[in-house]
Amino acid sequence: MACYKHIIVGVDLSEDSSKVLARASELARACGATLSLAHVIEPLTFAYGGDMPIDLSEVQEQLQLKAQQELQRLGQLIEHPVKHEHVLVGQAATELRYLASQENADLIIVGSRGRKGFALLLGSTSNSVLHGAGCDVLAVLVKPPADQTK
Repeated sequence: MACYKHIIVGVDLSEDSSKVLARASELARACGATLSLAHVIEPLTFAYGGDMPIDLSEVQEQLQLKAQQELQRLGQLIEHPVKHEHVLVGQAATELRYLASQENADLIIVGSRGRKGFALLLGSTSNSVLHGAGCDVLAVLVKPPADQTK
């Protein structure tokens, strides 16, 4: 088994995050790897209500604070210590790849919902992370495609 030194786990803070974290924790323990958690928030910037622009920067700050708290909570639920929790603002795949390169991570772990057909053509975060990543990417299947659950 290939062992990794620094694993970045991208989570969307959904109920499926615990499945992704469990797999990441298991692998990190087996390898003695450093484990970092990351969540990416899409930027809100400005919204326009008629003729008056509305500044959403306070809402963005609240979203980031809530995500930071949730990452800390999730980190306490796994058996492997978490070195860093990163809350990033931007496009998920781009930010995860950039974080991995900045942190010299050798593995990015993300969840996958097993899309196929038209949904796969539209793209997914796990697929986008894979293309252009400078390290290994592990997509943990959290929900099998509908026709496999029968």
